[in-house]
Amino acid sequence: MKRVIRLAVVDPHDVTRAQLKNLMLGVDTVWLEAECSRYEFFLDVAMQTIPDILLVAIDANKEAALELVGKLRQQLPGSAILVASSSQDGPLILQAMRQGAQEFLNFPLQLEDFLSALERVRHAAPSGEGGEEVRDSQVITIGGVNGGVGSTSVAVNLACVLAQDEHNTVALIDLDMALGDADVWLDIIPDYTIQDVAENITRIDYSLLKRSLTKHESGLFLLPRPVNLDAEFHLGPEDLRRVIGLLKATFTHLVIDISKSYGPIEMAAINTSDKTLIVTQLDLPCLRNVVRLVQYFDHMEMSNEKLKIVLNRAGLNDMQISTKKATEIIGRDIFWKVPNDYATMVESRNNGVPLILHAPKAKLTKSYIDLATQLSGVQLDEGTEPAGKKKLFSFLSR
Repeated sequence: MKRVIRLAVVDPHDVTRAQLKNLMLGVDTVWLEAECSRYEFFLDVAMQTIPDILLVAIDANKEAALELVGKLRQQLPGSAILVASSSQDGPLILQAMRQGAQEFLNFPLQLEDFLSALERVRHAAPSGEGGEEVRDSQVITIGGVNGGVGSTSVAVNLACVLAQDEHNTVALIDLDMALGDADVWLDIIPDYTIQDVAENITRIDYSLLKRSLTKHESGLFLLPRPVNLDAEFHLGPEDLRRVIGLLKATFTHLVIDISKSYGPIEMAAINTSDKTLIVTQLDLPCLRNVVRLVQYFDHMEMSNEKLKIVLNRAGLNDMQISTKKATEIIGRDIFWKVPNDYATMVESRNNGVPLILHAPKAKLTKSYIDLATQLSGVQLDEGTEPAGKKKLFSFLSR
């Protein structure tokens, strides 16, 4: 999936502006950064947000709108400009292009036309800073088949390993609202949590979301679960998709640690993900739940490429069910085996220090490095300097 495009739109007509907004909310690769109902205010809005694409609906006042397009092209040369109108008049289209528009779209705007324009703009855009190619954002959801199988340890340590690559920006979302403990694994006392995001979801923007994230010395950013167990707030599936969309515009990797309920909020995370890792151990109750989950996901027509089974604590004892037998039971191959190293893992957890910092040379840590490489397709140097020594991510210094 492509990296999220940040888009701002101006349209004085309420009806067409609402139509544009609804169209964009249905495209997971587009984040509606700002909307404006006045041409005279839009330049200031665009200068403050610096979106990737500026969409100008010109029918309300063609002369003022085209003048605005010229100013946008002059002030924001790095942003693509799309013009939309119900008119197909040739001279008007030519004038819009001369003012700096890259695409001319017709109302009523069709999804296929909109996506095609985005794709053309994407290919026409220059590479990222320093000539580097813009990275796609990868979303990885991690769930367990039972309590205590180690899904949070997989999520935390995988995320911290990914954060070691200086080209990565990584965020971890703890979606176990009741008993999540990613903050404990990282020895973090957060000032803000996902509750703050949920309570302000209607006005969520980069500034608010950044304040809700806590940075760990590994380079990882954490959006933790609420502090209080009795916290009363609502975060629905659409709200979560909105948060994920905004984070995808900023981070190269999102790791989501879900609860064991597999309810609407967990399924929203899974459906938004590029990969879903189901963590299990080799015992009968766990394998039974793997079978149930696999059957459920098969019913949802989830591909084998997206759903991966991760065996945690492999080699725990000689009395375990064999891997071969487990594969026969669940009807799928084991994607990854995380070796058992009780002493190292317990010491890491109790000290609140992830494995990549606590025991960078351990066999267990090496397994997470290899898992990160397998998922991201980018080889991580095992001798990489800890991410805490890197410069602060550029998006925080804007």
